[in-house]
Amino acid sequence: MSQLLTPRQAEELHRALIAYLSSNNLTSTAAALRAELGLGEDVFDAATAKKYEGLLEKKWTSVVRLQKKIMDLESRNSALQSELDNATPTSRQNKDPINCCPKSPARHTLQSHRNPITCVAFHPVFSSLASGSEDQTIKIWDWELGELERTIKGHTKAVLDVDFGGPRGNTLLASCSSDLTIKLWDPSDDYKNIRTLPGHDHSVSAVRFIPSGVAGGAGNLLVSASRDKTLRIWDVSTGYCVKTLRGHAEWVRDVCPSIDGRFILSTSDDYTGRLWDISIANPEPKTTLIGHEHVVLCCTIAPPAAYPHLAAIAGVKKPPPTSAVEFMATGSRDKTIRLWDARGTCIKILVGHDNWVRGLVFHPGGKYLISVADDYTLRCWDLAQEGRCVKTISDAHGHFVQCIRWAPSVVKDVPVANGAEGQGGEANGAAKKAVVPDAQIRCVIATGSVDLNVRIFAN
Repeated sequence: MSQLLTPRQAEELHRALIAYLSSNNLTSTAAALRAELGLGEDVFDAATAKKYEGLLEKKWTSVVRLQKKIMDLESRNSALQSELDNATPTSRQNKDPINCCPKSPARHTLQSHRNPITCVAFHPVFSSLASGSEDQTIKIWDWELGELERTIKGHTKAVLDVDFGGPRGNTLLASCSSDLTIKLWDPSDDYKNIRTLPGHDHSVSAVRFIPSGVAGGAGNLLVSASRDKTLRIWDVSTGYCVKTLRGHAEWVRDVCPSIDGRFILSTSDDYTGRLWDISIANPEPKTTLIGHEHVVLCCTIAPPAAYPHLAAIAGVKKPPPTSAVEFMATGSRDKTIRLWDARGTCIKILVGHDNWVRGLVFHPGGKYLISVADDYTLRCWDLAQEGRCVKTISDAHGHFVQCIRWAPSVVKDVPVANGAEGQGGEANGAAKKAVVPDAQIRCVIATGSVDLNVRIFAN
């Protein structure tokens, strides 16, 4: 005790103890303590005893109250810290969003689907995330809170892809399925099915809204890819197919429009990728990407922010003029990712995945390419280091990772154009910063897996 209390504090405690014992008729114990401490009547008389009477109880109850208050404050502090740690970056300032990479563990694991998850898509404005599954349903989640909002039923076979977008001021959700149809849902009307688009002769494997920018376009166009070997362009306001693109020899697996809506990149079981100019009356492949040794499952178009890094990889001294499609990336069952220039030249092969590469997104800041694969991993490739894999989340999921999307950027003080927004940040990971100057990058991605989980990863 002498190590914890000063001599003055020890003396006060001793006197309080003697006064407490005396007031409780423990006179023998009080006398023994006084004798041992050498406190005679001349030092500790009746008046002094009266002064210290009740002091010990008062101190004791005060300590208990303070201790309880401290415990309550510590508990509250712990809860607030946990809430802060689990908060999504929308509520916190990311000091360096351009260099951020998603990190493990996942912020949220969203569970409700009963069969493998095939696709995910972020709402361009709100914190809604759509996921599609082989269980024939679409589920809408609040990705910031990690909560299920609703389940949408309508398809009669597996849902293969989903995307948000559409006309200005009227964001829609599009879905496609093995039941040969595309369906449009209205988020502002409880996700009511407002239109069904029939026309493909086989499973519809991918669907994307085309940003406004095409001649006469107002964000009303939608492109779909199918196992019937075609791509179709639809007017969502009428439900009519306005163009059919033929050129692939096998199942068309994925499609990605450019941020200006003029070009479309597609991939197929015929081992190729094709870049189409859909601004002309009869679109034909402008460039064919040849090099993969197996089915090409996914594709994405690089945002202008990535041009300096990709130009360096291509050996070009100066980045090319800013245009919608200067560089692209494709992922394949041959376990590789290939980077391409606009002429169809493969400028780099990224090797690292141990199984089929299923999904690709470019970081909106342009520095990284993020990929997911059937090896259960998520990988981050640094384009500033010639595409070196700088991060691997080996436990991204417990089974094949089938899809990935990047959250749309936060737009400040600029009217939101749903057609451009929904596509620019979702379909190809392209930076909406390239379209809207006042866009703040959100380092948040969503992935879906055969393990039935949707996961939200954030920096």
